Amino acid sequence: MLTRLLRIFWVIARYRLDLLLPRHRLPTRMRLLLLVLPFWLFPKRDLPRAVRLRVALETLGPIYVKFGQMLSTRRDLLPSDFATELKKLQDQVPPFPNDVARRVVEESLGAPIDRLFSHFEASPLASASIAQVHAARLPEGDDVVVKIIRPGIEKVLRSDILLLTRVARLLRCVPEFRRLRPVEVVEDYRLSLFDELDLHKEAANTSQLRRNFSQSHLLYVPTLYWPLTRRNVMVQERIYGIPVADIETLRAKGVDLRLLAERGVEIFFTQVFRDNFFHADMHPGNIFVDARDPADPRYIAIDCGIVGSLTREDQDYLARNILAFFHQDYYEVAALHIESGWVGEGTRANEFASAIRAVCEPIFEKPLKDISFGQALMGLFQTAQRFNMEVQPQLILLQKTLINIEGLGRTLYPELDLWHTAKPYLENWMRERSGPRGLWKSLKRHAPELTDRLPELPLLAHQALRTYAHGQRHRQQLAVAQSQQLRQSRHQPRRYRRLRIGLLLLATALAWQPFLSDWVTEQHWSTLTAGAVGLLLLLL
Repeated sequence: MLTRLLRIFWVIARYRLDLLLPRHRLPTRMRLLLLVLPFWLFPKRDLPRAVRLRVALETLGPIYVKFGQMLSTRRDLLPSDFATELKKLQDQVPPFPNDVARRVVEESLGAPIDRLFSHFEASPLASASIAQVHAARLPEGDDVVVKIIRPGIEKVLRSDILLLTRVARLLRCVPEFRRLRPVEVVEDYRLSLFDELDLHKEAANTSQLRRNFSQSHLLYVPTLYWPLTRRNVMVQERIYGIPVADIETLRAKGVDLRLLAERGVEIFFTQVFRDNFFHADMHPGNIFVDARDPADPRYIAIDCGIVGSLTREDQDYLARNILAFFHQDYYEVAALHIESGWVGEGTRANEFASAIRAVCEPIFEKPLKDISFGQALMGLFQTAQRFNMEVQPQLILLQKTLINIEGLGRTLYPELDLWHTAKPYLENWMRERSGPRGLWKSLKRHAPELTDRLPELPLLAHQALRTYAHGQRHRQQLAVAQSQQLRQSRHQPRRYRRLRIGLLLLATALAWQPFLSDWVTEQHWSTLTAGAVGLLLLLL
């Protein structure tokens, strides 16, 4: 762990990433720390600042490369030179050697490359943080791509995740960070990241996504070759599309970029709300465009290693929250957060709504096309910090994907109105979910279970009535016992009073007896004192 920390510090110093920080805007403690750390021992690199950041992320490994991939989609948040350079992290990470790739394929599939493929390209088509892809051709003539997991990558990932987990545990000790649930967030990220190392899971996700859109013209998902798929090797149909980030080529082909951007939003909401199964790694390196008909473009999705899903309750709350935002119904947003348990139970809805209104009203004063949903979302989270809102790990993938989609859509069509595109879809979904059609679908979905339980209904009803009757008898017996105890407690003071009066009369009668006075004169004073104290205690 110490070795990894030293390496991270060395990479930051080597590429002088400290110079990228706006020191005048940093807290005083951070500025003092930068002054103390010996970054000045390392000469300033001649490389441009964006190149230094990209190379440093590549050097640090897959987790940092993925962070750079996410940043590359947000040109609205980054200077253009950073966005352009970080885009190379999507599919231009330095590859591992061809002889290593061939050895992995042969060991995994149990046959020589020449027998498995009639052609296998030595240079990879693309190389990413966790795997790289080679073009090939099957003996039957089908053009395919072969995805190969980087050898030794699992050890690097485990080291980085262990480091993140320890940092998260330290953050959990700070009250301000505890509500962010850092350990749960890192654990959720660990699960999704290690899912990418198992290509069996990616293949299953790809099959599911292909099935979901088999009758749709919005999205195409390539065919898988299951007999040639293993945990670290996967063979898939080769697609021929234009990278979605290649705006110049799309424009040259005459592609309707507005329609393409709007369809991207529709695909996202279809996956989340209709299918409850969404591609959660939709950076531009994984998305292509079929532009054979420029007026009717279609997306092509690859790399389904990370997918997400929500519970039925989270789906409902999310849709109602977004619609409440659309209608600027801040009280409804606050009430939904409280109802779903995303903020503390003691939170007052009117106070929370007032705080949300103060943040969101300036945003809504802008034209809808100028409103960033990502910025509105972050504004809501910052406001909710005052009300002890906890991070919801199950929503992190969704938040990341939504921000990626918005960034991608605005790259394609800067005038994209995400709100206008999503609102009709969500309203229709809510109507179908809660209306007669949704009720009918729910009945059909649960019909087999209801049919199986129908013969048991008389027995279940009888058992329920017996349980209810038993509970009634138990409550009656408990009430009688409590009543008796109450009567006894009322008579208790009278009994004690009669006992004290009786003892007082007995003591008075004995005091008048002659033998008692003779006995008293013969006793030591300590004995008499003890007797007097005992009699006094009985009478009190």
